[in-house]
Amino acid sequence: MSEVGPVPETRCGFIALIGAPNAGKSTLVNTLVGAKVSIVSRKVQTTRTLVRGIAVEGASQLVFIDTPGIFAPRRRLDRAMVEAAWSGATDADIVALLIDAAKDFDQDTERILGRLKDTRTPPLLVLNKVDRVKKERLLTLAQECNAHVPFSATFMVSALTGDGVADFKSHLARTVAPGPWHYPADEISDAPMRLLAAEITREKIFERLHEELPYEATVETTSWQEQPRSVRIEQTILVERDGQKAIVLGARGRTIRQISMAARQELTQILEKTVHLFLFVKVRENWGNDPERYRELGLTFPKD
Repeated sequence: MSEVGPVPETRCGFIALIGAPNAGKSTLVNTLVGAKVSIVSRKVQTTRTLVRGIAVEGASQLVFIDTPGIFAPRRRLDRAMVEAAWSGATDADIVALLIDAAKDFDQDTERILGRLKDTRTPPLLVLNKVDRVKKERLLTLAQECNAHVPFSATFMVSALTGDGVADFKSHLARTVAPGPWHYPADEISDAPMRLLAAEITREKIFERLHEELPYEATVETTSWQEQPRSVRIEQTILVERDGQKAIVLGARGRTIRQISMAARQELTQILEKTVHLFLFVKVRENWGNDPERYRELGLTFPKD
């Protein structure tokens, strides 16, 4: 009779990925999880709330928190997003600062490094987009960052190609504390499917209208009727002005049909069933100052 070896001790931890807008946090979370749990766009600051992606590495469950980009806020929505990012970092077991290595050392990065000095445990440094930078520049950037903050470890990755991501993931799996898993083994996100569907449509809007449309566009899933082989989804795109509504609709409704088709195709792949998607556009003036909209987004409404 063969002997059964000891069962590995389970581990679990929450890892907050923070950084300036467009550092590649959402792309890295999707690569670490192995599936799309966070929207990716050329437009900066598209992540508004804390999105959790869940990955398993050996006996470790890693819960990644994709935070909004940290920058100098100007509007109320900006302030809420930045506050959400720092709250995610405060609540996490491990904080990893992601820096776009292809960009110069800017004020946003310097501001984040200054605040990271106060964290209770040394954070990790992750230099992203290393496939676009010479090695000498990477080493200089790593030295500059570590001169500001004593990082516990530095990683060089390309979230887009996957280079270096496995080493980063293995390190996290060894580092998180022993303990039970917080989520079922097959769960990749704690976001409701209705929310993810709305985020996918919002991504398709920004892909097509990243120049014309401001950040004050949001998407709400208003109806979800599921059948064994299909799902009927109704969503409302909220904008602040009639001119923005015309942009989303496009000439003879061409733009909104393109947005709907792209979102429907991706949702069909994710849900593995036929998707009937119906999009509506509504003007809701000054929704960016409506506390109820912030609650729906999972954000704290900042007071003046």
